[in-house]
Amino acid sequence: MKQYLYNSLSGKKEEFLPIDESNIRMYVCGPTVYNYVHIGNARPAVVFDTLVRVLRANYKKVTYVSNITDIDDKIIDAAASQKVPISEITQKYTDIYNQNMEILGVHAPDIQPKATEYLPEMIELIAELIEKGFAYEKDGHVLFHVLAYEKYGALSKRNRDEQIAGSRVEIAPYKKDPADFILWKPSTSEQPGWDSPWGFGRPGWHTECSAMTEKNLGLPFDIHGGGRDLIFPHHENEIAQSCCASGDVNNPQSFSKYWVHNGFVTVEGEKMSKSIGNVILVKDLINQYDGEVIRLALLSSHYRQSFDWNAKIIHQAQVLLDKLYQVLIDLSDTDIKQSNELNDELLNALNDDLNTPGAIAILNKKYREYSSNQISKESFKGLLLFAANILGILNTEPAEWFARKLNDIDENKIVKLIEKRTSAKANKDYALADAIRKELIDMGIEIMDTAEGTSWKIL
Repeated sequence: MKQYLYNSLSGKKEEFLPIDESNIRMYVCGPTVYNYVHIGNARPAVVFDTLVRVLRANYKKVTYVSNITDIDDKIIDAAASQKVPISEITQKYTDIYNQNMEILGVHAPDIQPKATEYLPEMIELIAELIEKGFAYEKDGHVLFHVLAYEKYGALSKRNRDEQIAGSRVEIAPYKKDPADFILWKPSTSEQPGWDSPWGFGRPGWHTECSAMTEKNLGLPFDIHGGGRDLIFPHHENEIAQSCCASGDVNNPQSFSKYWVHNGFVTVEGEKMSKSIGNVILVKDLINQYDGEVIRLALLSSHYRQSFDWNAKIIHQAQVLLDKLYQVLIDLSDTDIKQSNELNDELLNALNDDLNTPGAIAILNKKYREYSSNQISKESFKGLLLFAANILGILNTEPAEWFARKLNDIDENKIVKLIEKRTSAKANKDYALADAIRKELIDMGIEIMDTAEGTSWKIL
């Protein structure tokens, strides 16, 4: 069965042809651990966890590496403002991140390297770049000289002016060129740092990932993933460093063969922003919704598209999961029959550039066919268990699923809303009555108007 992925490097969807079929190797940029993880951080974790599951359905072995960035200026600033050691900040938020992701059904990567564990490899990488003429030292800084690498911009497709304008690194007197980026920077006595040939200091952000990928996966490896926001400068700089130090300077694929990027996350159509106050933290979401609901909602949009977090998408995920869990209860005494035809239909969708909306549509379609007796109970149950493994859903005992849901229901709130709606109808305020009905539906509550009054049930 063929698998296809959109390769950001080539700008087109390509057949996935592994470097070594006996071991698929993938690296995804993980979090910088200085604060609580938000829904935008959760999306790549869920997306690439799903991709790993699909790869493991196709190949015997997959080595998945996703890092923790535990040295960064944002971390230094957070530790300084809270007046605690950096290690306290990084350990706290690493633990929270991993706990949050586990609730979303994200399996731990095979290897989760921390940047601070790879300082010798970073120093070796930088020294190699200096020796080969791709980097230089100035005023305690070591910088990569972009003009020395002809393939720079191959991933982001940015021209020289765009590279300079889009660089996150300020133009400083120690730079030969405005586009040059930092490999090593000096640290003060109050800042974390390590001894190096260039003095006491710390690595640049990009240096970290290049060192960790080569150490854990070797070069080249199959897939490098991350959010679209990382394409430039982070991933562009990774390619430059790794190809010039250890790979082929004329071939960006001598670092990673395929580059896969997920789209941005918005909230109710707005970009997430602290100033707007619409940043949604995972820790808050998991207090409102089951992790599987959040996960399925995130998978309901194609990974390359921008994803809008809203009440409707959550409601749709909740309704589908409720239907499927009810089937598992109804079929608890039914034997399982794995249908290659049904399983392959689902897997084919996922093999087509990780088309999770297509896979979800197939589940809905097969549910309707099962409900109208067009497919057997045994085959549909087999499909659900296959989907559970590959999509990371249906991992709760069905009885527990509905017990949890019942416990989450605020009956007093429901009763008060129904009373408010009844009053609105009596006052002929039908707009308010409709709005309350919608609010109840969003809560997962269906209401029925009868001659005896209004009753309700869980959707």
